[in-house]
Amino acid sequence: MTDRIAALPGAAGFAVLDQALWNQLRTAENAEAFSVAWLALQCRLIEGATGGVVVLGEPEVGPFAPAAVWPDENVTRPELTNAAEQAIKQRQGIVASHASGAGRCFAVPLMIDERLHGVCAIVVSNSTLPAQLVMRQLQWGAAWIELLLIRKENTSQAEQRERTGTALDLLATLLEHGRLEEAATAFVTEFALRLQCDPVSIGFVRRERCRVFAISHSAAFGNRMDLIQDIGAAMDEAVDQKAIVLYPPNEEWEYRVTRAHADLAVAHKTGAILTIPLQAGGEIIGAVTLERLRGCGFDEATVDLCDAVAAVVGPVFAEKRANDRLLIVKAAESIATQTRRLFGPDYFGRKLAIVLSVVLVGIFSVVKSDYAVTSPAIVEGRIQRTLVAPFNGYLGAEYVRAGAIVHASQLLATLDDQDLSLERLRWSTTRRQRLTEYDRALAKGERAEANIARSQVDQADAQLALLDEQLARTKITAPFDGVVVSGDLSQKIGGSVERGQELFKIAPLNAYRVVLEIHESDIQYVREGQGGTLLLASLPDLALRYQIERITPTAEQAEGRNFFRAEALVDGANERLRPSMAGIAKTDIDRRLLIRIWTDKLVDWVRLAIWRWLP
Repeated sequence: MTDRIAALPGAAGFAVLDQALWNQLRTAENAEAFSVAWLALQCRLIEGATGGVVVLGEPEVGPFAPAAVWPDENVTRPELTNAAEQAIKQRQGIVASHASGAGRCFAVPLMIDERLHGVCAIVVSNSTLPAQLVMRQLQWGAAWIELLLIRKENTSQAEQRERTGTALDLLATLLEHGRLEEAATAFVTEFALRLQCDPVSIGFVRRERCRVFAISHSAAFGNRMDLIQDIGAAMDEAVDQKAIVLYPPNEEWEYRVTRAHADLAVAHKTGAILTIPLQAGGEIIGAVTLERLRGCGFDEATVDLCDAVAAVVGPVFAEKRANDRLLIVKAAESIATQTRRLFGPDYFGRKLAIVLSVVLVGIFSVVKSDYAVTSPAIVEGRIQRTLVAPFNGYLGAEYVRAGAIVHASQLLATLDDQDLSLERLRWSTTRRQRLTEYDRALAKGERAEANIARSQVDQADAQLALLDEQLARTKITAPFDGVVVSGDLSQKIGGSVERGQELFKIAPLNAYRVVLEIHESDIQYVREGQGGTLLLASLPDLALRYQIERITPTAEQAEGRNFFRAEALVDGANERLRPSMAGIAKTDIDRRLLIRIWTDKLVDWVRLAIWRWLP
């Protein structure tokens, strides 16, 4: 046609060409045909235009490819390609000089709602028009393509809304019924009414074959076995290919086997058949077959609608089918499914987890370990001697403090003896006086006076002996070699002390015991004579063995816990030990399964919790 128009003379040829382009623009069925006509008109309207290109693609994501090229649709000029790429990158109109310097390139991006749909670009050479006017003309012309894209997008959205609405209506019809059979019959009947099909059938995969479950407008179809078998074969054909099957086939689609569909159409005088697989969880669970009379086919919009409906109702049918079975069937199928997954391909993580679980169960059923009761412990001297004030008085001096190593008879502290010394001096003087009186009475032969004087001398001797003893007791000495466990009198020098007041506590260096605080939940396992190992916080490298000697029969409470006090003897002596050292003791009980050692306390806690909340 273009060749015939070009053969017309002068203005007549151009007028006919313009009219032909306008007609092509008006009757274009798609964006590509519209772009070809528009680009040709645009280049004719702009003075000096020697070439142009329209690039379209998926909004924002692309890829963008030429939809129209002028004048030669098979040749895209490099300068146009560069200009179009810059406009896409910068998302704004650009003017670029021609590489040869003989013209300029103009490019305008096609933006709709700030989304890039493509670009149009032209090359202008030997034009007297200013660049601003050329760019404006190109922008005005680009609005035509933008309007076409908007209409196309609105049409697509309207079709999508219609598909969504139909799918939701059919889904609502499906959900209105609780039983699978009632829901399937209502669904195919409503589907048939909406799409003017007769009949619409639905089937589900069972034992690797698709079996017809419901047919529109039919509550029972036992006397139509030939039809049921043919429909089931058509469903199997679509399920086996995992694709939509249309008969007669669409020439633009990929090749699909339609033999069963053709047999169904011939046997039952059907014009068009469409079968769509139903999917749920990535697996095909069945299919829907739609049939129409001759002369009524399925267009692309109808196929898309049916595909959308199948995608929505597939999971619902799968759930209803699963819930509509007997409990024993559900259990059997679940066991069979898990067995297939366990011994079949894939599901490596599950297989590994099961193998590990079996290994762990086997290990925990056999492996035993030493069970020990853990408890806080503190070291004490096996013998502890308390040194107290012998009488009321005042502290004179202090020579040791808590923690000091002392030897037997070592002076630890002294009490003030000034009053006692004065008292002794007074009694010593009194004794000499009474002794002089005694001698005088004897000389005079006064026997009665002599006896009285003698008694007074004896009294003075007794007082002096008492004072000497008290003076000796003002010196506080160590009763044996040991360590001062407690006692710091450095802040009490000169202060008063009362008779019986504790001054020091001393423990021997070579005899210790361990005091264990055994939790009340563990006391049932501990017996006298059992041994264990002690690690002290200050001596973590030294493991001390001990043997329980005595367990107190009553519980004590401290720091929010109940415990029983047990006393144990340390095997052997170690010069590094000191009283009041604290650590952790583990009392050996017996050998038992490792899993029991780890879970005993948890099981006991659960038992108590259940008992607490039981009515």
